[in-house]
This record gives sequence, structure tokens and C-alpha cells, in this order.
Amino acid sequence: MGGRAGVGKTSAALALHAMLVRRDVKHAVIEGDALDLAHPSPWADDLAERNLAEMWRNYLDLGYRRLIFTNTVSVLQTEQLARVMGGDPRVVAVLLRARDDTAHRRLAKRETGAVLDAHVARSDAAARRLDAEAPACVHRIDTDDCTRAEVAAAILALTGWADR
Repeated sequence: MGGRAGVGKTSAALALHAMLVRRDVKHAVIEGDALDLAHPSPWADDLAERNLAEMWRNYLDLGYRRLIFTNTVSVLQTEQLARVMGGDPRVVAVLLRARDDTAHRRLAKRETGAVLDAHVARSDAAARRLDAEAPACVHRIDTDDCTRAEVAAAILALTGWADR
């Protein structure tokens, strides 16, 4: 699950997690943006991919086969992420989208001042890039007028996990 900052990735992932728990569907949730959250940034060292591989290997060892993964640009990296996970995972890529005013309002609930301004600028740039570069096979869900539960239900329907 990917999308700009303020689109509701974490909220949708947690709502989806709650739905799967109620259905007793075994799954894991990994917040990809935290896999290499450090300063200075270790992006050039592929730390996020290395951490994902290790975490997923640990889940696999415990019998998990379903993963909810959130990361801003994950929908642009599905092949790379699948390769890091190993095997031949079935990937359902979902791009969450929101209008600028919606994303800005949501970001203002968690950031202020110069930090908010920086997040808004990065979020706007990410939205344009994701809309332009996400492949046609990526499912798109507009979150502006939806509750977290509605977004999660739409994602659940795409995965087919409710039937298992």
C-alpha cells in the first residue's frame, strides 16, 4: 500500500489489521517508512530492503503468509520488494490517493510550522510522481470521502483474504 503523506496509509493498514483479526486471518503488518528511519539517511545502503527481508523471513518462519506493507513509494517498487521477500509472492499493489486539501488537512493534525511545510511539499511532489509513474496494474483508491474502515474494506476485497 503506497501513497502520499496524509493519504491514510497507516490508518487504512490498522483498520485492515483489525478486520483481519476479527476474521481470525493470520497476517503481519510492516510499516515500511520505519524500516530505515535514521539520520543520516541510510537509503544508499538499501537498509529498508535488508530490514524487510529479515523481518519477513522471521514471519515466514512462524507460518505467516500474508503481509500488509505500507510505504510511500512501494507501488513503484513491487518487483524489488517481492524479490527481497523471496519466493514468488502474490502482490496486490494499492495506491491510496487524496486531493491536496485533504492531505494538507490531515498532515496539519500531526505536524506544525516548518515541519508541516516540508511534509506538505514532499507529499504534493509524491502525489504527482505516484500518479504519473504507478503502473496500470496498481489499484487506485481515493480516500478523500472515505472512512478508514471503508478504505480497509476496499483493500480487503482486492486481496481476497476475507474468503480464506
